[in-house]
Amino acid sequence: MCLAIPARVVELEDGDIAVVALEGVKKRISVALVEDIAIGDYVLIHVGYALHKVSPEEAARTLELMAEAGILSEELAEIGESAA
Repeated sequence: MCLAIPARVVELEDGDIAVVALEGVKKRISVALVEDIAIGDYVLIHVGYALHKVSPEEAARTLELMAEAGILSEELAEIGESAA
């Protein structure tokens, strides 16, 4: 399964690239589709791209629902594998 998942921007690199983190997993993603990204922002990511910003509250709510549904760990595993 490959769902869009919220993650926090922890680093900005040159060329519309950012590093996001979620539960200890870090991944480089493209932020070319989203304007005004800053460290600390939450973005909804899908297949290596930030789709749009989300509030910290929305990110927490989404992650909680994903955890309750039992799919958060699957998504984190996929992100971790693709980050390696």
